[in-house]
Amino acid sequence: MTKTYLITGGTGLVGKAFIESLSTRCATIMVLTRDANKARYLLGNHITAIEKLSLYHVEQADVILNLAGEPIADKRWSESQKSVICQSRWGITRQLVELIKRAETPPKLLISGSAIGMYGRQAKCVVDESYTNYHQEFTHDVCTHWEKIALSLPDKATRVAVIRTGIVLSSQGGALRKMLFPFKIGLGGKVSDGKQMMSWIHIQDMVDAIKYIEENKTLVGPINLTAPTPVSNKVFSQALATQLNRPGIFTTPAWLLRLILGEMSDLLLFGQSVMPKKLMDAGYKFKHSTIDQAFKDLF
Repeated sequence: MTKTYLITGGTGLVGKAFIESLSTRCATIMVLTRDANKARYLLGNHITAIEKLSLYHVEQADVILNLAGEPIADKRWSESQKSVICQSRWGITRQLVELIKRAETPPKLLISGSAIGMYGRQAKCVVDESYTNYHQEFTHDVCTHWEKIALSLPDKATRVAVIRTGIVLSSQGGALRKMLFPFKIGLGGKVSDGKQMMSWIHIQDMVDAIKYIEENKTLVGPINLTAPTPVSNKVFSQALATQLNRPGIFTTPAWLLRLILGEMSDLLLFGQSVMPKKLMDAGYKFKHSTIDQAFKDLF
């Protein structure tokens, strides 16, 4: 049976990987984009690129995967950039929810994006979806309102899952590509004291977990998408250096990051140790459960 997907953020790292994983014989794919020609170039002519969302598109969809949003770490966090980060997530999610509410034949499932930034910085705690002692900061504020909009959909015809994503590791882009250069030239190493925890997920598990949520109707509400073995920044950096056969002995001081990145440096200086409890309790088995396995596969 062919399923119809409506995907926002389809040309991003996760959206592109998810679309590539779908069989064209079993899926009809609509991608909301600002540039239809670019989307078809990146994703292939088998997709239907749409530049304006309508009730028709929502009613055609069996599954909506909402991944749209300005990259959070591409630019320094000025007040105007913070606004762009927020509105690029909240606006499209609000539009989707309103259209689903109006639909005579609503989609069976809405999977909407979020991030482990929801928890804010957590120095020592191991957190799962039941944890609510959030640290109030910008990333928490972004995710709180983002999730609230998605979860405002009445729990009737459309199941809603909100995916709190960690650092997605891929050789095709994302955070890992930004980290590689200093390591490749032998200048890589830990950030500050390296004790801050990093909760990550391999791109294959990211895609497979989304499909698992799609098939498992017990998975609703917030769901952590992270590997079950978060590591410290020091361990992460050493594993990356070892895989690249580089020393990894340098330290990037906190003061330098604050000077260069301002408030955005918090993403690197603080972290969270996040467990994907709901996903594991539902029976999902990770293909890449350790950082060494992940790096070995990616490189």
